[in-house]
Amino acid sequence: MKYTQLGRSGLSVSRLCLGTMNFGWTAEEPESHAIMDSALGHGINFFDTANVYGFGENKGRTEEVIGNWFAKGDRRRERTVLATKLYAPMGDWPNEGKLSALNIRRALDASLKRLRTDYVDLYQFHHIDRATPWEEIWQAMEVAVAQGKVLYVGSSNFAGWHIAQAQAVAARRNFTGLVSEQSLYNLMARTVELEVIPSAQFHGVGILPWSPLQGGLLGGVLRKEREGKRRLEGRAKEALQKHRERIERYEAFADELGHEPGDIALAWLLHQPAVTAPIIGPRTSAQLEAAVRAAGVTLDAKTLSRLDDIFPGHRPAPEDYAW
Repeated sequence: MKYTQLGRSGLSVSRLCLGTMNFGWTAEEPESHAIMDSALGHGINFFDTANVYGFGENKGRTEEVIGNWFAKGDRRRERTVLATKLYAPMGDWPNEGKLSALNIRRALDASLKRLRTDYVDLYQFHHIDRATPWEEIWQAMEVAVAQGKVLYVGSSNFAGWHIAQAQAVAARRNFTGLVSEQSLYNLMARTVELEVIPSAQFHGVGILPWSPLQGGLLGGVLRKEREGKRRLEGRAKEALQKHRERIERYEAFADELGHEPGDIALAWLLHQPAVTAPIIGPRTSAQLEAAVRAAGVTLDAKTLSRLDDIFPGHRPAPEDYAW
């Protein structure tokens, strides 16, 4: 496994980040523990979760599963760069969600308890909070850092100007600010190339793409459909119908290259200069093995150009839509 720095920080993280959203419900706890053990065995040291994972009545369950895994010892916590998130409401009472100083304090302490650890390496804002000023947010994070409960701060689903605004206020306070941004980014979803990625690169913020296979559409969905292994419904089915021609070309190109479609999609992200680590979300150990295999795929300039032809991207703004 290769490693890189998280944004402009000195923190070394693996080029793949283990997403845990499925742990504790789609993947039961024993399987989740096996996946995490296997990830460490492959050299993946970067794990991502969120306080809301588990969802519905089971919010927080995923963090509990990870905490139980840490409790097994064998330096599991020490070998893991742990990232979690806050924003979504964890209850129905006021101040149980978003980014007020009160919720930051309460949500962080609750996550630490579920995770059975005394600090989080990367604490991330799951969404922008338009009602809370950055001065309040950064003051709360400065306290958390001073207490040793948080080491680095990141964002998720931010616009480019949100990153710029956050960093400007942090700089006035002589605070490090953001070191990472989680964004929807893959061959089929490239809107962040307009302004989010340029802003992140300017401010030294590493990009952590989520949904690298676009909900499975880039993972060989047509082949699985033909083999009767997968049947899409709802919005996923509509998306496949809308993009079927491009996906057909993509899967045929993957066959031409001799690689699985999912391997190509992950490898493409790893070739993007702004990307620190795509977030993979395996439900089984076999899916983890497939993602690790993709990390070793090299794409040349001609291949990257062909992929751009199939799934056109964006130039940075404003050139993409103006002179």
